Amino acid sequence: MREIRGVPIAFKAESLQPIGAFKIRGAWHRLTALDHNARLRGVVAFSSGNHAQGVAWAAKRLGMPAVIVMPADAPRAKVEGTLALGAEVVSYDRQAQSREQIAAQLAKARGATLVPSFDDAWIIEGQGSAGVEVAAQLAAMDQPEPSNVIIPCGGGGLAAGVALALPDAAITVVEPEGWDDMRRSLEASWILPVEDAPPHTSCDALMTKQVSPLTFDVLSRRDATGVAVSEAEVAAAQRWAAERLRLVVEPGGAVGLAAVLAGKVAPMPRMVVILSGGNVDIDAYARTIAR
Repeated sequence: MREIRGVPIAFKAESLQPIGAFKIRGAWHRLTALDHNARLRGVVAFSSGNHAQGVAWAAKRLGMPAVIVMPADAPRAKVEGTLALGAEVVSYDRQAQSREQIAAQLAKARGATLVPSFDDAWIIEGQGSAGVEVAAQLAAMDQPEPSNVIIPCGGGGLAAGVALALPDAAITVVEPEGWDDMRRSLEASWILPVEDAPPHTSCDALMTKQVSPLTFDVLSRRDATGVAVSEAEVAAAQRWAAERLRLVVEPGGAVGLAAVLAGKVAPMPRMVVILSGGNVDIDAYARTIAR
């Protein structure tokens, strides 16, 4: 725990997972549910990097072939990490092509199982194990269950899973400015996509243009709220995590912390902030920390 404005805050460091992000949870849960024949045919996934590595990690341990559709501008570290785990990578143009269509075509052609990054009940349930662990780890420190959890949000799989695992905690999702479609959707009470020509963001893991009915339904029923943070606020959070927590946190993984540090979410007792990933581009990270 560390104090922010005099309030002790607990942090769930998913950046310390074997693949550097929480995505390993949903991927393992989904792939271990496949029967023998499905495992022989393998899996296809689409991701900017963290889900890619989660699926590749699980597939390697289960002896399954894996194909990952990744944007051509994905961080080099995430592409190299996925390849190192034995997966085949298929690149696409994020601006001109649909990763969902490409992945669906590949899965059909190969008879493989499509493993979405968030629009899947198995994935959501697997990500929810982070919430189960939060409660168990707090109990081991003689701490009560969290009153509220601050969660980075792309498609909402982690937030929805945690919301199901911790039904008594308030849920706040955090997204980059201009990519805050979950926040806008929750406020409108129906799904709204990211608006045209969204701004650049360093949070590549959170660049989801439209959330799914599954994740939106869970979060809306839980009365979840959302906030958006700026690039400067994200960078400040990355530096704070390095200085105070001794943790490397990627931009998308730092947005929850950014919201609390910036005062967009007021720190309060029994708050938990999830640091969802730590797969940084080392050169970009060095520039951020050096500022």
